[in-house]
Amino acid sequence: MLEFLRLARACLSHKPDILYQRANLYMLSGLWCARLFRLPYLLEVNSPLTEEREKFSALRLRGLAWRTERASWRGADQVLPVTEVLARAIARAGVPPDRITVIPNGVDLDRFAPGDDGTTRRLLSLENRLVLGFVGFVREWHHADAIIDLLAGPDLPPNSHFLIVGDGPVRGALMDQARRLGVEDRLTITGIVPREEVAPYVRCFDIALQPHVVAYASPLKMIEYMALARAIVAPATDNIRELLIDGQNALLVEPDDREAYAAAVGRLARDAGLRARLGTAARETVLARDLTWRHNARAVAALARRFVDAGAREKR
Repeated sequence: MLEFLRLARACLSHKPDILYQRANLYMLSGLWCARLFRLPYLLEVNSPLTEEREKFSALRLRGLAWRTERASWRGADQVLPVTEVLARAIARAGVPPDRITVIPNGVDLDRFAPGDDGTTRRLLSLENRLVLGFVGFVREWHHADAIIDLLAGPDLPPNSHFLIVGDGPVRGALMDQARRLGVEDRLTITGIVPREEVAPYVRCFDIALQPHVVAYASPLKMIEYMALARAIVAPATDNIRELLIDGQNALLVEPDDREAYAAAVGRLARDAGLRARLGTAARETVLARDLTWRHNARAVAALARRFVDAGAREKR
C-alpha cells in the first residue's frame, strides 16, 4: 500500500502520459494507479517470479504471489517479456497475444566494444594464456566444477586458464577442487567487479562460457559476450536458440550434458580460427538485430506513443 501511495503522489505531481513498470512480487501499485488515473500501463517481465522464487529461494504467501502476478499481467495494456519462452507462459496465464511484445535484453555498444585488453591481461597475469571465462554469481548449478576438471585433464592446452569474473557460494569449493587437482594456478576468481568495469575482463576471454541458464531468461551476460565478439559455448535451450545458432555464432550443446559441454570447450580451445569466426558472427548478430538498450528504448517509446495517440483520438 505504501508503494501505491508513493506512486499515486508521483502521478499527481508529474502527470505522466503512461506508466511503465518492471514486474515484482506482490506488486499491484502500477495497475491500481493506471486504473485510478486512466493511464496506459506497460509491464516489463523478466521472469515468472512466483515460480522462480519458489524454486530457488523461500517464498512466503505463494497464493498471494501467484494471484497478484497474474493480475498484473492480465491487467496491463502491454506486457513486455524478455523471451518468446516467457511470452508463451504469459499467454498461457490468460494474456491475449496482441497484448504481448517480446523485447530481449540489450547491450551498450559503446561500452561493450570488441578489442584486445592487454592491460587487464597483464594485471591478471594472463599473458599468453588461453582464457575460459564466466561472468556472474557462480552457483552449484552453473557446473563450473566441470571446467576445473577439464583444466586438469588432457583435452585443453597446458596454458588454459579459467577466469570467473564475480563471486558466489561455491567459490571456496571451486578453489579447493583446483588445489586438489593441482590446477590452483590456472584458476582466477576476481570477486565482485563493478558493473562499469566488466567489459575489460570479458575482452580477456578467448572462450566465453554460459554453462547453464533458466529456461525463460534473456541472459544479459551472453548478449555482452556476443557484443564483445567472444566465442561462446552455451546450452541449446529454446531461449538461447532465440539468439544463437549452433555452428554459426556459437557452439550449443544439450542442457546439462557435461561431457558434451567439455567437448565443445575443448574443440574451441584447439581451433583459433573457429573462435574468431564464431565471435565475429556473434557480434554481427547483435548489430543485425539491434540488441541494444537504445533500440529497446525506441521500441517502448513507440508502444507508448501508440497508446497515447489512441487515447487522444478517443477524447476528440
